[in-house]
Amino acid sequence: MADLVFEYEHFLLNIKHASANTVASYMRDIRQFHTYLNSFETIAIEMVDRECICRYTQYLNSVGKSNATIARSIASLKSLFSYGVSEGFVNANPVFEIPQQKTEKKLPQILTGREVEKLLEQPQCTDMKGYRDKAMLEMLYATGMRVSEMIALNVSDVNLAGSYVKCEGNGKHRIIPLYQAAVRALMHYLNDIRPKMVSGPNEEALFLNMSGDRMTRQGFWKIIKHYQEMAQINKDITPHTLRHSFAAHLLENGADLHSLQEMLGHSDISSTQIYAQVVKQNLKTVYNKFHPRA
Repeated sequence: MADLVFEYEHFLLNIKHASANTVASYMRDIRQFHTYLNSFETIAIEMVDRECICRYTQYLNSVGKSNATIARSIASLKSLFSYGVSEGFVNANPVFEIPQQKTEKKLPQILTGREVEKLLEQPQCTDMKGYRDKAMLEMLYATGMRVSEMIALNVSDVNLAGSYVKCEGNGKHRIIPLYQAAVRALMHYLNDIRPKMVSGPNEEALFLNMSGDRMTRQGFWKIIKHYQEMAQINKDITPHTLRHSFAAHLLENGADLHSLQEMLGHSDISSTQIYAQVVKQNLKTVYNKFHPRA
């Protein structure tokens, strides 16, 4: 692929220190565009102009891509070419004046307090897997971490005496408090279970799979789906659902946006403000459901 693309990926990883998920998302969009160029335009990526980008958006529409997917793809290309201009690969950004696709902003789905309780009650602390799963679910809801951040934790990141965990995400370090139920679950896991699971003395990962190695995103996704079915919760729960629920529940109980922004690791408070909309929507739903004259 073109030097521009290789250099841009290097920039994301080593200069901007973007997360692995962010880099993968950008590069997936860019490689799909590169494949389109080879198949339909037969021009180098450095020679792309505004008309080519417009044809690409029409192509994405024609193959059934949603407005949200097209908007994300164009945003990825805009970032690529902005880097290209700054580094002298291209003279101008061909995406600069491309009209944005209108996308419907969907509010994140959250669990009710009772649904969270039901989910956290499912792991049975009768074997190693149950203790580990209980500790993971409590950790995720206690901190609102991204699942990628949670599985990247090492044992040294947890301070049970101080009831907090150190977390790194998007190139930032943050310290997040732990409530006592999470501390207890982690204490049982760390003291009694993890030593029996770990594959070798050099393994630093906090959460392990049943082979004794670091837990994976896919492994945890299967775990949370399993407990969703056990709890009979009729919502599409993903690991991110607990992050959304953590944020909304804190706001409902009086937390301020700036503190929440710090705990979630958001660079821009606008990313945090969406949870205020969720809380308002929930209040409206409760009002309409229970007010006698609504």
